[in-house]
Amino acid sequence: MTATILVVDDEPDLEALVLQKFRRQIRDGLVSFVFAHDGIEALQSIAQHPQVDLVVSDINMPRMDGLSLLAKLQEAEDKKSTIIVSAYGDMSNIRTAMNRGAFDFLTKPIDFVDLETTIQKTIRHIEMLREARRRQMEAERAHASLSRYFSPELAKRLAGGDGNDMQVHWRDVAVIFTDITGFTSLVETAAPDVLAELLNEYVGGLTDVVFAHEGTVAKVIGDAIQVLFNAPGEQADYATRAIACAQALDEWAEAFRARWREKGVGFGATRIGVHAGPALVGNFGGSRFFDYTAYGDTINTAARLEAANKTLGTRICVSAAVADATVNFKGRPVGDLVLRGRSEPLRAYEPLDVAEFEASATAQYVEAFAKLEAEDASAMPAFAALVGMHADDPLAGFHLKRLLNGAKGARMQLG
Repeated sequence: MTATILVVDDEPDLEALVLQKFRRQIRDGLVSFVFAHDGIEALQSIAQHPQVDLVVSDINMPRMDGLSLLAKLQEAEDKKSTIIVSAYGDMSNIRTAMNRGAFDFLTKPIDFVDLETTIQKTIRHIEMLREARRRQMEAERAHASLSRYFSPELAKRLAGGDGNDMQVHWRDVAVIFTDITGFTSLVETAAPDVLAELLNEYVGGLTDVVFAHEGTVAKVIGDAIQVLFNAPGEQADYATRAIACAQALDEWAEAFRARWREKGVGFGATRIGVHAGPALVGNFGGSRFFDYTAYGDTINTAARLEAANKTLGTRICVSAAVADATVNFKGRPVGDLVLRGRSEPLRAYEPLDVAEFEASATAQYVEAFAKLEAEDASAMPAFAALVGMHADDPLAGFHLKRLLNGAKGARMQLG
């Protein structure tokens, strides 16, 4: 690539001298020169020759001196690297020029060997800057493209070429699994265009919620999504994030159901399971595909907690592992579940919003549940009394019946 150099000096013989001294480089296409006699003419020349790579400028010139020209060049969006030339005794102005952004300086009379060396050094600096800008632009384009499909954190790491975090390794994660009740029936009955609009809006909306909580969408399989926290990047509060995300997903999904119900489309409830523990995390796509996901018992447990909602009458079911690690967790116990593939029971909870958690019915429920754990004979009558107390409120009555169903899940064997 030919470097274009603008020489700004009011000495009449300098142009011929520069062309003579650099004739070999000019002939070989390494450099080309443009000349101006003062700062004003230099700015006009740059406007006519925007390909100028660097400026070699004297300080003392008529109309606009070199320091004023340097200030103008530094104000421009495309800041030109500048070499300042002045008399050796004018070190004060040279120092001022360096402080204002000049790349280097030369003293008069000009030593053309020194000039050539300084120009070559400046060109190398310009090439390094251009390469850095090119890589930054490529990374920004890659990040913008990847952000359409991956969580921001994962997209940033992929665009930045940070492959170490993509290698398969064990790490502690929180996992969310979601699924839709009755989705297979909907697929078989809904018109293709309606189903496409419905599912695209649904998956897009859930993904936006996940990204807002800085989670990573590991898989989207039809109507189901798998979400990871604390992967690929470190998140000290990953359990708290996972619970908050699960509740936000539930809130969004319920609003989504209501919108489509008004359009005459019956859309099932979204069931959510959350668990935390060690998992094998990384790219499992081999050399040809990218499949950043996680495997292991922690993942399977989250999936089975999602399925347990059907039996428990809940929409969100989380393990004690993630509830205990969550700051100020608000929820109610729903039972000790013996999930498929496990011999030991796993304590499960339903997260609640603040108003529901602080309601008197929840306190009574927790008291009744404690009696159930203690095998107190008065436990089930206590639950029945709760339902009866709210018989005049259909919504409260329905909710308490759901709590009763949940309480029956204690020590429940689930497939």
